[in-house]
Amino acid sequence: MSTVFSIGQPQPLSLAERAYDEIRRLIIRLDLAPGDVVREADLQATLDMSRTPIREALQRLARDHFVTVIPRRGMFVSAIEFDELAMLYETRAIMEPYAARLATKRGTQGDWDEMADVLAETALPGKTPEELLELDRRCHEIIWRASGNRFLTNTLDTLYAQSDRLWHMYLADVHDMGHAVDDHAAIHEALQSSDAETVANLIEDHVNSFDAQVRDAVTTRLAAPLA
Repeated sequence: MSTVFSIGQPQPLSLAERAYDEIRRLIIRLDLAPGDVVREADLQATLDMSRTPIREALQRLARDHFVTVIPRRGMFVSAIEFDELAMLYETRAIMEPYAARLATKRGTQGDWDEMADVLAETALPGKTPEELLELDRRCHEIIWRASGNRFLTNTLDTLYAQSDRLWHMYLADVHDMGHAVDDHAAIHEALQSSDAETVANLIEDHVNSFDAQVRDAVTTRLAAPLA
C-alpha cells in the first residue's frame, strides 16, 4: 500500500514514491541495518532506478529519521535510541486512538468489510509472523484511511514503520503476532458498532502492549552479558 494516501481513488505512485517505499522496506526488514552506509549507486542498481528518484527518496527518508546525513562522512541508516522509544509509542498511543475515533464517524461499511476480509486471512493456517505483521499493518491502514485525515495517515504511516523496524530488531524471533492480530477482532466489532470510546481504548491498549514487549526485549538485550 502506498505511503501517501488520498481520499477516494488511490493515485499511481511516482518513481520517487516507489523508491521511498522500497528503500524504507529495506531498512525496516534490516537488509539495511542501523549504522549501515547508504550508497546511492548501490540503490540505483538494486532498485533499477536513476539517481534522481533515489536522491528524492533519501531526502524524504532523512526527514522521516530513517537515514542520517553526516557532513563529509556520508549517509547512514539511523539507529533508534532507547530513550526515543517512549516518544515513539506515546505519540502512537495518542494519535492512533484519535484516528480510530474519527474512523467510527467517517468510515463506511465497505471499510469494515475490507477489514473483515483481512481478519479472515489471519485465521488461515500456516501464517508466518512476518505475514501476520503485514496483516496487522493492513488493519491499521484501513482505520487510518477511514479517518479521512491525510495528515494523520501520513504521520501514522511513518510511526508504524518505525515500530515495524523495532519488531524486526528485537521481537521477530520471539514475539507471537497472533495475539496482536487477535486484538483487531474486538476493534473491528467496535468500529462496526460506531463505539468510538471502546475503539479508542482498544487501540490504545493494543499500542501500549506492543510498546511494553519492545521495552522488555530491549532491556533484556541491554542486560545480557557480552559474548
